[in-house]
Amino acid sequence: MVATIISCKAGGGDYTNPALPISQRVSNLMSQMTLEEKVAQMCQYVGLDHMKTAEKDMSLEDMKKSHAQGFYPDLHSSDVEEMTKKGMISSFLHVVTAEEANYLQSLAMQSRLKIPLLIGIDAIHGNGLYCGSTIYPTPIGQASSFDPALVKQLSRETAIEMRASGMHWTFTPNVEVARDARWGRVGETFGEDPYLVGLMGAATVAGFQTDDFTGEDKVIACVKHLVGGSQPENGINGAPAELSERTLKEVFFPPFKDCVDAGAFTVMTAHNELNGIPCHGSKYLMTDLLRDQWSFDGFVVSDWMDIERMHDYHTTVETLKDAYRISVDAGMGMHMHGPEFYEAILECIKEGSIKEKQIDEAVSKILEAKFRLGLFENPYVDMEKKDIIVANSRHQKTALEAARKSIVLLKNENNLLPLDAAKYKKVFVTGHNADNQSILGDWALEQPEENVTTVLEGLKAANPETAYSFLDLGWNVRELKTEQIKEAVQRARTSDLAILVVGENSMRYHWTEKTCGENSDRYELTLPGRQQELVEAVAATGVPTIVILVNGRPLSTEWIAENMPCLIEAWEPGMAGGQAIAEILYGKVNPSGKLPITIPRSVGQIRCMYNHKSTNNWFPYATGNSKPLYEFGYGLSYTTYQYANLQLSEAETTTTGNVQATIEVTNTGEMDGEEIVQLYIRDEYSSATRPVKELKAFERVSLKSGESKRITFTVTPEMLSYYDAEMKYGVEKGTFKIMVGPSSKDEDLQTVVLTVK
Repeated sequence: MVATIISCKAGGGDYTNPALPISQRVSNLMSQMTLEEKVAQMCQYVGLDHMKTAEKDMSLEDMKKSHAQGFYPDLHSSDVEEMTKKGMISSFLHVVTAEEANYLQSLAMQSRLKIPLLIGIDAIHGNGLYCGSTIYPTPIGQASSFDPALVKQLSRETAIEMRASGMHWTFTPNVEVARDARWGRVGETFGEDPYLVGLMGAATVAGFQTDDFTGEDKVIACVKHLVGGSQPENGINGAPAELSERTLKEVFFPPFKDCVDAGAFTVMTAHNELNGIPCHGSKYLMTDLLRDQWSFDGFVVSDWMDIERMHDYHTTVETLKDAYRISVDAGMGMHMHGPEFYEAILECIKEGSIKEKQIDEAVSKILEAKFRLGLFENPYVDMEKKDIIVANSRHQKTALEAARKSIVLLKNENNLLPLDAAKYKKVFVTGHNADNQSILGDWALEQPEENVTTVLEGLKAANPETAYSFLDLGWNVRELKTEQIKEAVQRARTSDLAILVVGENSMRYHWTEKTCGENSDRYELTLPGRQQELVEAVAATGVPTIVILVNGRPLSTEWIAENMPCLIEAWEPGMAGGQAIAEILYGKVNPSGKLPITIPRSVGQIRCMYNHKSTNNWFPYATGNSKPLYEFGYGLSYTTYQYANLQLSEAETTTTGNVQATIEVTNTGEMDGEEIVQLYIRDEYSSATRPVKELKAFERVSLKSGESKRITFTVTPEMLSYYDAEMKYGVEKGTFKIMVGPSSKDEDLQTVVLTVK
């Protein structure tokens, strides 16, 4: 289909002319818009098909509580169609088919000015809410790769698939720094380290938008959630965050700033309140910080009904109208989602509590996005090309590479792995996550079976001559019957090897049963249900047993780590996850992933982070082991690496000078591999307390068996800078520990001292 757009030349130029500068097209279009049409550009609604489903299945009370389903009690889906025809809706979300996207655009083309729609979707790790798309590992797995170039590539491919499917705006990356594993959305983040999170977030933005998101194969990135939602009270999504100025500036703000610097055109504010102020009403966040300090030049969008929650949850305003007024005045550009916002903002403008100039500023950016995306020239999807582009072979290859690099080998006692297929001819496989789509993770709907390789399918393909005995326990990790455990024990006893695929369930289409993902927070971090009983029962048979974790957050599996010979953290590795896991088990791929987050022994250790202050561990716990189960940056390989001769180009430098740190890394094993070399820094004496170490650089290094390479890092003043006792940013004179090694563990690191004069 080709859009038919009227020619309007009032206000200088013609906004339908693609040869004109975008700024001129925006100005011309806005000169012809009524106030009502402008405010309508700030309004987003859920898609028609989504509404129709919710209208049948939800009550008004359910809708108020839901973060995933919505309809409008006084507005039927047919009314929304008419509003679209009149140009009174700017954007839709939860549109998950190209057919619906085209239909909605055809409605918009009937409006007076024929302004196309901006269609947004949560394409967090591939366009997972679209059936048939390429599903990559969830972000926590992407971060385990320590490979920003790969993250940029898979984001670029996601953008291409989105545009082929009618979507233009992705609500990602989530660059909240995950500091509480109870929080269900940890898997949606890049982990606990601000530097790593910022790098991965910026790579994601670059992949989606490229240098300039102008064109028909780019999408807009949305950096979220500003800010503090990843360290909530009680680990609950949307709960209050009380964070000091120092913590905000040193931990939570930097990744957002990295993404803004990378060109992110939209930012989403957080569900929670920050230091008593709802983020959706915070002028400090949306204007003072984003625009005035960071020079952000896009627009801010609200999260799901969160402006309304200033009234009914946070109770900082008496009416919804007050909530809308305060949010827009603070810098909000678009409302997600619903009809009340429109009328309230019009009333506020007419009574003078909001200036029309504020509306113009927001609307100009929304229109700029639509022009830059090429939607005025063609808002439609080419249905013939769609199926050629979505989940093409190149994208599937990237998904497999990402899955391979995302998997972390945590334990390999007596070198049980890689498996000897000749030795283990009868293999027992079970676990809730062994043969279903839990490997896709959150923000993915059920995909065609032929597109997804489960763990069981991957094993059978990797070694078709092996006799695999599979016990199906169902997908619900909350349910496990005694009879099933007994059957697992009997099967294990007659096998040479057992593989248990356990963990959590993030599947959105089993919303009430999921244990991980959005709004699935927990007060403990053990295996849900009776999975621990299953592991212990199978282990008691004496059969060699491999435990594979499929989960979106760290799990405190202390017994497994201490008693089982092999433990693999697969996270949620995506559509090719089963193949990647099998390839690693049988040694066709050498594991290289490293943990982007610390794994605690117990929920009682939260907050358990590698970059803590020294007094965090002033005294050990009276009972139990005070150390984490697995440290940040940790991950095993089938080969071994030796680190030697850490040297500085200069032992002394100034507050403005650079120094080179070099180290020799040798593959001393028999298998080729990739190692992630990590550099940490500690300011030994400082006017304000500093973490015991902070990641400042890393490099993926390919090393053949027996090969050595000398790795060089440049230590810059920025790496040594921090906010001092007076909150002034810069480098203090003194000594700094420069540490390089394969993980953040003290015993893994070589150390030299740099003096700054």
